[in-house]
Amino acid sequence: MPYKTEQEAFWAGEFGTEYIGRNAGDKLLAANLAFFAKALASARRVTSCIEFGANIGMNLRALQLLHPGQEQHAVEINETAAAELGRILPADHVHRASILDFVPSRTWDLALIKGVLIHIHPDWLPRVYDALHAAAGRYLLVCEYYNPTPQAISYRGHRDRLFKRDFCGEILDRHHDLELIDYGFAYRRDPNFPQDDITWFLMEKRG
Repeated sequence: MPYKTEQEAFWAGEFGTEYIGRNAGDKLLAANLAFFAKALASARRVTSCIEFGANIGMNLRALQLLHPGQEQHAVEINETAAAELGRILPADHVHRASILDFVPSRTWDLALIKGVLIHIHPDWLPRVYDALHAAAGRYLLVCEYYNPTPQAISYRGHRDRLFKRDFCGEILDRHHDLELIDYGFAYRRDPNFPQDDITWFLMEKRG
């Protein structure tokens, strides 16, 4: 599959497959459950969800516990991860594709992205913002590393693979029908439910 950026090929390939083993297990599931209980406390009637860059579905599994019966879809670039997603989602709910190529054909109550925007080349962020906005029927939850100004940092010894910035602010500036309704921070040294220093922003589509 041809890719537009080096970052896509990076996550579709061996590094993305190795990532699976580092991001699984009951402790992560418990931490995700606590995380989403807080991040979605202001959301109502979240009966459907799509996650952009779902990996093997650890976030979706937590959401299934919080919202039993929730209809879930996922977009995932890595073939191995997409196959794992097929164990918890119907096959036609797993969209094996690059986020840069995915065009939503419908909306979901919640569009979710967590720890993924930081790995997308900045030149392509507007396209992803538009796809997230198009997919969000009511809520958009963005959970990423935050920095008030754009910054590129080394990621596990690789250059140009991790970019921090104010993703939420850029989305709000681009899509004026979105309103920020809640936000918060999850600390990597939380004694009970650690996350990876993620700042989350819950937006609601109005109008």
